[in-house]
Amino acid sequence: MGYFREDYEFIAHPGDESYLDEHNGRFCKTPEYPNGIYCYFATVDANYNSAYPYVVGPNFYGNKVGVKVSSVTEPTTVYAPNAVSNARWTKNDFNIFPNPASNLLAIQVNGLLQKTCFVRLRDLNGRIIQSTEIKAGSTIAYLETEAIYPGMYLLEIDDQEQQWTEKINILP
Repeated sequence: MGYFREDYEFIAHPGDESYLDEHNGRFCKTPEYPNGIYCYFATVDANYNSAYPYVVGPNFYGNKVGVKVSSVTEPTTVYAPNAVSNARWTKNDFNIFPNPASNLLAIQVNGLLQKTCFVRLRDLNGRIIQSTEIKAGSTIAYLETEAIYPGMYLLEIDDQEQQWTEKINILP
């Protein structure tokens, strides 16, 4: 199927620029950088979920230089999920457990809901990974997390009048 297997061992290939280095990267020529630039590589599957070799790190090529960006000159898109009214729930309105989660995440409302709430688990790029509802008259919903890749996610709860977002850590 290919040259790489999920063996978790780096083997150096000095002089062969077609292999990635120990930082999971190599120099590449791109349309933006015709003279070349160092590029990191991470693999995703058809659904844009991480796949081996997963992520960059634990060490990096070169030296990190911290800079403060004061302006962006090119056009950008601002991510603003589901703009709602100023009405907001508070942390005291929900119990979300366990956090971190590995198999199952429970979302419990403190009190009986008068209207259906929509629960969405989003990745940090805003894509919905899973969703469910807490029906009016109910108090709890569950999300199965055992098939979700480990990492940080955002749990969003809203009833189209109020909204709450909580950071969720998914463990292997």
